[in-house]
Amino acid sequence: MSTPLGARGATSCGSAAWARPATTHPQPAAADTPLVLAGANVVTPTGTVKDGQVAVDGKRITGAAPANAQVIDVSGHWLVPGFVDLHNHGGGGASFSGTAEDVQKAIRTHRAHGTTTLVASTVTDDMDVLVRQAGLLSELTEQGDLAGIHFEGPFISPCRKGAHSEALLRDPDPADVRKLLDAARGAARMVTLATELPGGLDSVRLLVEHGVIAAVGHTDATYEQTVHAIEAGATVATHLFNAMPPLGHRAPGPIAALLEDERVTVELINDGTHLHPASLELAFRHAGADRVAFITDAMDAAGIGDGRYLLGPLEVEVSDGVARLVEGGSIAGSTLTLDRAFKRAVTVDRLSVEDAVTALSVTPARVLGLYDTIGSLDPGKDADLVLLDENFDVKGVMRKGDWVVDPQLA
Repeated sequence: MSTPLGARGATSCGSAAWARPATTHPQPAAADTPLVLAGANVVTPTGTVKDGQVAVDGKRITGAAPANAQVIDVSGHWLVPGFVDLHNHGGGGASFSGTAEDVQKAIRTHRAHGTTTLVASTVTDDMDVLVRQAGLLSELTEQGDLAGIHFEGPFISPCRKGAHSEALLRDPDPADVRKLLDAARGAARMVTLATELPGGLDSVRLLVEHGVIAAVGHTDATYEQTVHAIEAGATVATHLFNAMPPLGHRAPGPIAALLEDERVTVELINDGTHLHPASLELAFRHAGADRVAFITDAMDAAGIGDGRYLLGPLEVEVSDGVARLVEGGSIAGSTLTLDRAFKRAVTVDRLSVEDAVTALSVTPARVLGLYDTIGSLDPGKDADLVLLDENFDVKGVMRKGDWVVDPQLA
């Protein structure tokens, strides 16, 4: 498995971006004032800098503290990059399949939990509905509120449909896939496919041709069929282990093929419900943090609580934080936020903080092709960061230099 908690690369010194200044002040700076967050355990691409600093000027992290910077003492805290969620259906009582107001509400909910970059996932519906929603989500992507669109369905297997309406499923005809790409106007980031279905491999090739991630998921594919999908260009496993055949010693199925290929990034839902800890350990041991992306697969109830909700056209009952279809009882997404996934990773799964940051920020940023601007606390990147206390609870969130959650330092 990964290295023990906090073990990789810890050091007491670093570059000018992370070395602590001499003086500190307790209050947050005004929005237009350069800022230094000092005294934290700063998780960098090369390890953790103890008693370090991060300097922010405008929307960017800077390599040295500006002379007029206000300094905030965050001693005893952790500073980590903003979380990046590749797979999210909603939160705060709102869905990415809803109105523009609904979408913004869901975005705000997840930002408050540290997710500064988010891809909006749709759920299986009528093609005309998905085309209309793609238009709405593409506008919000163009505005910078979203990092793009993930189409999860309708091109998935009825044998592994999970919380998707079977009546609305269809084979991945490249013409239909192209219709969604056109509707997204360049905002499509990922499409989940059961690549064993008719048209599946051709659709993978189409997606690759258009620079869109082809993800294998909600699939009943064999090991051999999955290998063919990867050879055709599929590079992501949609919530590995869930909605696919289990790993077998004679029929290893898609899990083995997806884990063994270094070209594939595997999504994991680390909520304690979707995965047994041993399955998570298997994925990290075999693929490593550089090929794991923690996701939420969140639905409307994330950040809200128990009750009745809709996931696409299907009714969902959330009880004790677990979402299941009212009809049939299948798990219906999650109520997870990425701060909870982070805390569980380091306190329950015993991952190192550095590996958790890799799975929550670095790897998904790279998958999206955005690592030059987000995913780490390197100078020059967007000032997206999360302030965590010693218990790994969120105490502040910054996105592009603005506080989404003001630092709570009392």
